[in-house]
Amino acid sequence: MAVSAELLAQRVAARVIDIVVQAVDINALLQLVDLNALVKRVDVNTPLKQVDLNALLRQVDVNDVVARIDMERLVAQTDLGAIIARSTGGIVTEAMDSARSSAVRLDKRIDRWMTRLLRRKDPGPLAPRALLGLEAQP
Repeated sequence: MAVSAELLAQRVAARVIDIVVQAVDINALLQLVDLNALVKRVDVNTPLKQVDLNALLRQVDVNDVVARIDMERLVAQTDLGAIIARSTGGIVTEAMDSARSSAVRLDKRIDRWMTRLLRRKDPGPLAPRALLGLEAQP
């Protein structure tokens, strides 16, 4: 009789558990869980320390993995023209900035020489009148 009572108790427990699981709203239950607090408690390094990467890598044939890469498809999906244009555009921009800076330095040097050569006491305006907002003045 003890065996049948135990068997009956197991069946009742299994049925109760099934009813409870069916009645629980998983989405409502998950809204009650603070996932940030849960994630903070997880130490990711612990399982990683148990993995022997060297043993794992010894099982992998790197040449086989590389051989599986479809380079033509990869290149086709990559917009190399845009990459080249961006990189050369940056180089051209830097070269133009450098050339402009050199031209400004040369212009200033020539201006100083001409000021000395002509023995001017007034160095003159720093920029053309239109840029200084002096176009109305004589």
